[in-house]
Amino acid sequence: MEIKKTELLTVAVMKAQYPEEGPPEIAFAGRSNVGKSSLLNLLAGKRHLAKVSGSPGKTRTINFYAINGDAFRIVDLPGYGYAKVARSVSAQWGDMIEAYLKNRTVLKKVALLADIRHEPSTQDRQMYDWLKYYGLDGLVVATKADKIPRGSRKKNLKVIRDKLAMADADVIIPVSVPQRTGVDALLDEIGSAL
Repeated sequence: MEIKKTELLTVAVMKAQYPEEGPPEIAFAGRSNVGKSSLLNLLAGKRHLAKVSGSPGKTRTINFYAINGDAFRIVDLPGYGYAKVARSVSAQWGDMIEAYLKNRTVLKKVALLADIRHEPSTQDRQMYDWLKYYGLDGLVVATKADKIPRGSRKKNLKVIRDKLAMADADVIIPVSVPQRTGVDALLDEIGSAL
């Protein structure tokens, strides 16, 4: 699969603002500062499609991107778990994510991003359990693979797999944005989900 054309379709904070259901959607979820925006920019082949920031917690909306002339959509969900955000705001993001995941019938898969350097957080485990409950699990993207020695990757991927209680058939893909690795495998998984 190849992404040739990407454009921002709409930005939403509530269901009434979502675009009409049509093409299938692949959503990306993960903690703040996990590298979601950088990964989306790499997938799209555009440097500034999703805003990348040095300070986490910048994605505060659900961003819908039309891919290849709206053949399918990528949905960028707000990052969760950022400690410096007020609890009330964090709860709103959680409600926003849950409303999208529960109500979007064209949603085919959610890629859960986890930092390969760290054990999944309680919130990562809750998100993965929630995705399992709704049949949207099975794809984890281990970001920042360039930040650890190549020899440590297998061990770190096993920790993520074990902590999330992933099934043997579930896929975990190590990705490095600076090295541009893992992207083809991720695009293949997206293609299979579609």
